Amino acid sequence: MTANSITAEAAGTLTLGGDLPVRRLGFGAMRLAFGGSVRDPETAATVLRSAVDSGVNHIDTAGFYGFGDLHSHEVIRQALFPYPADLVIATKVGPVIEGGVVPTAEAKPDQLRQLVEEDLRRLGVDRLDLVYLRVGGATAAPGGVSIGDRFAALAQLREEGLIRHLGVSNVDAEQLAEAQAIAPVAAVQNQFHVHFRGDSELVARCAKDGIAYVPFFPVGGGGAPIDHDRLKAVAERHGATTRQVALAWLLAVSPAILAIPGTSVLDHLTENIAAAGLTLTDEDMAALSE
Repeated sequence: MTANSITAEAAGTLTLGGDLPVRRLGFGAMRLAFGGSVRDPETAATVLRSAVDSGVNHIDTAGFYGFGDLHSHEVIRQALFPYPADLVIATKVGPVIEGGVVPTAEAKPDQLRQLVEEDLRRLGVDRLDLVYLRVGGATAAPGGVSIGDRFAALAQLREEGLIRHLGVSNVDAEQLAEAQAIAPVAAVQNQFHVHFRGDSELVARCAKDGIAYVPFFPVGGGGAPIDHDRLKAVAERHGATTRQVALAWLLAVSPAILAIPGTSVLDHLTENIAAAGLTLTDEDMAALSE
């Protein structure tokens, strides 16, 4: 599989929230500053610029993505500001860091305005393209709690013009319905990949409702790894890597999916972008379902 001439455009586009066309292969910024190998802001900026140069126009970040002096918001601004006209930056609010690195608490409804205003300032914009309410801190399983009051607080900020579109993250179907009853939901971000398919019904619902579904840990992670041995046969048929097959599966399994693989390594970025050019056959999809 030749990667040099492939760009993110090969994955096609999805119109987010009805008015923001984004390429279906995007970039997740977490590994630039939280859990990745990059600790040099210039190296992180180079990865980001290369992603955009490769056609990526959807970047996913969060105010709590950071380690030491390196934080994804600041890296994004340093690397890409002034931003390309078609660039969509999505962020998440809700988790709160109370010492340490991993968020262990959640913001209350009256604290969300401050988090949104901090994101506006740190990213250097007047309005945020997409803001997810991330539910359950950084580790809790979705479901079991009401999100109405917190989502309503974000909906008010949307009415004020600080946010363009709203999303929800780490939610179940009931929580999504609760949010939809308050304000339009443009995107859902949950854990989902070729070997972690618990959200299959929710993915189908998002496709029906015109909602983007944005899987986090698209090539494994968060306690749910991908079994790369099960992907090898398909990868060998296409001269691809198993990571590329996992990304191509996401793009093929539903037109509602936006993939946001993250990396802090240029070679891995090139590999991920090349997955946009990998077309899986019906035989491949059947094999991957076994």
